[in-house]
Amino acid sequence: MPRYAIGDVQGCVAPLRQLLRVLRFSADRDELIFAGDLVNRGPDSLAVLRQVRALGDNARTVLGNHDLHLLAHHFDPSRPLRPGDTLQEVLDAPDREQLMEWLLSRPLLILDRARKDLFVHAGLVPQWTVPQAQALAAETECALRATPREFLARMYGNQPDRWRDGLNPADRERFTINVLTRLRYCSADGTVNLKLKEAPDRTPAPWLPWFAHAGRASAAVRVVFGHWSTLGLVRKKNLLGLDTGCVWGGALTAVNLDDPEAPPTQVACAVCQQPGAD
Repeated sequence: MPRYAIGDVQGCVAPLRQLLRVLRFSADRDELIFAGDLVNRGPDSLAVLRQVRALGDNARTVLGNHDLHLLAHHFDPSRPLRPGDTLQEVLDAPDREQLMEWLLSRPLLILDRARKDLFVHAGLVPQWTVPQAQALAAETECALRATPREFLARMYGNQPDRWRDGLNPADRERFTINVLTRLRYCSADGTVNLKLKEAPDRTPAPWLPWFAHAGRASAAVRVVFGHWSTLGLVRKKNLLGLDTGCVWGGALTAVNLDDPEAPPTQVACAVCQQPGAD
């Protein structure tokens, strides 16, 4: 059964459907794992959610920052949408409740122990081992699902910017969410910088891509991630970055996880917003 990892769709259903046709995707044979951010910025978030949900167990996805942003608006209708958000159609949909129930049940991290693959939307701080990251993700998912409105209301913010034992629950959960769904750059001690979005050749010391620090504790597994449109496709030993700028004028990318020699499959996206936005 082929396994394909797919980058950030961002509400662009046309390239998603074309990509599935090019892959000759078969729901009784193939498996899809999405790197998060199914929605927002693109014109068809509702259609994307319906399509991926309809694939059932053949499609899995981790939660991205835009997916969480949609959930925040669902659970708190008084929250104003941001400029550039394209979520209103989802919030007005007759099947909104079913779609949001499905989205809320998606994980922040997927670990395939047998194949040594770890899927996350953004990244991991260098200090986190795979078991630690998995435990923190599971803990945060439970808190999110237990009291979603309250959790999502306190989710926003850039502090704390470094992991340490003894964080209070709200700070612990916010840091975990920020790392798993927003991280691009950090320093060697795990201090995160959530404002930097440029390509690595434009950033000053001490900031490096989260995966570039020596001694990264998660380096023994292949980390599959999205979120970084200015980085583009990354295929290195135990590292696969899949955000190739769908909705920013780039492409939607799929990679066969079980054939390292196979070229990526890419479909151009005609929608173009400002590259590099969160």
